[in-house]
Amino acid sequence: MTDNDVFRTLNQPKPWSGYNAFHSDPLLGDLTRNLARPLREEFDTIGRYVTSPEAQELAQMANASAPQLKTHGPAGERLDTVSFHPAWHALLRRSMASGLHSSLWEPPRDADSKSKAHKLRAVRLFLTAQLECGHLEPLSSTSASLAVLAATPQLRSEWAPKILSRKYDSTNRPQAQKTAATIGLAITEKQAGSDMRGLATKAVRVSEGVYRLSGHKWFVSAPMSDAFIMLADVDGKPGCFLVPRLLDEGRTNALRYQRLKDKLGLRSNAAAEVEFSDAFGFLLGAPDAGLRTVLDMLTLMRLDSAVMASGLMRAALAEAAHATRGRNVGGRALASQPLMMRVLADLALDVAAAGALCFRLAESFDRARDSAEEAAYARVMTPVAKYWTTKIAPAVVAEAMEAMGGNGFVEDRPIARHYRDAPGLAMHDGAGNMMALDLRRVVEHGSDLFEAVFQVIARDLGASGPKIVELLRAAMALCKSHESAARIFIEQLALAAGAAELYRLGAGRIADAFLETRLAAGWRSTYGMLDTRFDASYIVELLFPEMD
Repeated sequence: MTDNDVFRTLNQPKPWSGYNAFHSDPLLGDLTRNLARPLREEFDTIGRYVTSPEAQELAQMANASAPQLKTHGPAGERLDTVSFHPAWHALLRRSMASGLHSSLWEPPRDADSKSKAHKLRAVRLFLTAQLECGHLEPLSSTSASLAVLAATPQLRSEWAPKILSRKYDSTNRPQAQKTAATIGLAITEKQAGSDMRGLATKAVRVSEGVYRLSGHKWFVSAPMSDAFIMLADVDGKPGCFLVPRLLDEGRTNALRYQRLKDKLGLRSNAAAEVEFSDAFGFLLGAPDAGLRTVLDMLTLMRLDSAVMASGLMRAALAEAAHATRGRNVGGRALASQPLMMRVLADLALDVAAAGALCFRLAESFDRARDSAEEAAYARVMTPVAKYWTTKIAPAVVAEAMEAMGGNGFVEDRPIARHYRDAPGLAMHDGAGNMMALDLRRVVEHGSDLFEAVFQVIARDLGASGPKIVELLRAAMALCKSHESAARIFIEQLALAAGAAELYRLGAGRIADAFLETRLAAGWRSTYGMLDTRFDASYIVELLFPEMD
């Protein structure tokens, strides 16, 4: 009896493994159709890898074996190191080899790599997030760190060659002795939370560009990074610093690791609570410009969080669609039964719109330097995409898990990992209210940017564009008058922009269903309420085609 016969006999779906995440995604096919063949072959390789049994096993082991903190050595000496399961290193080695931390900053290999660097990286990140998101966090911060290192060219020239290296190096040595370096982020403080102005960490100038930092960081992501981007108070103003973990001679830079956070999800990556006194830090930018400096890094990381959330949703629903097709109830495949089909279709609309919106945002990053319209889109839509995709991800994954029944609620299947990881992406780099307030600041101080964005949305929505933009203007006015209405505006803007991009990509029937159910209908709090006017089976089969 073959494995397929066993699964049919037991009325159980085969494991979601061994499929190509790239070729099974029609949206990615449309987005990459005109790219050079080597790029499409690279995406094909990633797509096959992320669902392979070997990669899935690495992801499971890296999350089941939590990182371990070792504060002291046998002689009582301070070590302050974190050890990881070999699977973690294998995941990082593979993802660094594909350039997830470096491709934005490397010399372009061809015309596509030069003009579409953000979009191409978004495709790689979207696919890899379907495997495991925890190991992507240090790669996201490492990539984004080069934006803040640009504020101090001397530091950038010193660190960039190691940051751009694709040869993963996990050894515990100073960066000058390593083949590659990673950069972590340490800006959250115990008493301040997301308030980056409420800094208890103090920085005292030692010499030109060199400071001593003392304080406590509540969340230090990827604590075995070679350096961290930190904020510290400089004479009452926030400054931004690069703080190495080890000094040139190999001793620790006064960073004392107190404990590792016992996190709900993203468990493969460690997050530490760290105290320090007189740690050396190197100033990035002006002493009083820390918030402006670090914002360049956070903007890139917010795009990453949105892309990862979209990839994670795609993986969860692909697994659920596969599972419901492989299980019979009452003599028929579960996926073909009307109520289940409507749930899957309703979920698919959000997953498609989220992916389309993220790739459109990445495209605007590529074009922002040459187009005021695209620069406006990037500024306005970054908090919008980050807010909406990460906010809906937990609900999407939970509903997909429920579609699988009890089989989805076990750690044996990837969807359980996606469910635990989804909420963390919303909290990283600015939680929901921070994104809504960021958008409101643009409303108050740069409202002209919205006219450019509204023009893009209206153009892509076609006949319904003017009416939708009128709705958005009303929501913006309410947001300006009442801070508490910021979430209403940010969600409506996300929905309108997502629908607009689906229309631009030629997915008219999908866009029609998404636009009418999300912006023209009443409040919906659960999935499965798609009107019968929309062909649920068409939506599912188009967006999640059955794989052999």
